[in-house]
Amino acid sequence: MRRIPSHLCFALAVLVLGAADANAQSRTQVGVLECRSPGSVGLIVGSVTNFGCVLRITGHPDDLYTARITKVGVDLGITGETGLSWAVFAPTVQIGPGALSGNYAGVDASAAIGVGVGGNAMVGGSNNTYALQPLSVQGQTGINVAGGVQSMELRPGRY
Repeated sequence: MRRIPSHLCFALAVLVLGAADANAQSRTQVGVLECRSPGSVGLIVGSVTNFGCVLRITGHPDDLYTARITKVGVDLGITGETGLSWAVFAPTVQIGPGALSGNYAGVDASAAIGVGVGGNAMVGGSNNTYALQPLSVQGQTGINVAGGVQSMELRPGRY
């Protein structure tokens, strides 16, 4: 099995984050997507974590989603509750319930010894029209180090 050099992973992360940032700049921030997970176990070359999410838009009822985030790359350890929040950028300020549903891709980096932090940016949804930019760093508890490429399936559901 061949290993990918760390400098190549870093270059890929910078490229993807730059593209996500450029995508967000051509759009309008419409709200905030907040997701929570009870925890996960890293499986060395990746992990799968389920989240309950809520999209908050000023003046609109909360829009509930379920998310499944799959990471490919280094992911070692066990984490407790994890919270993620993104600023949601869309091509228009008028989005309906369930509009964020779709598949997203991006990069992730995080570390925890007791309490930890991380960050990630994603692009996707219907025809890649939405950009999710980290609003603040990811918060988690546990012992873990992770970094690599991630994908997210976001579907209407319960928080």
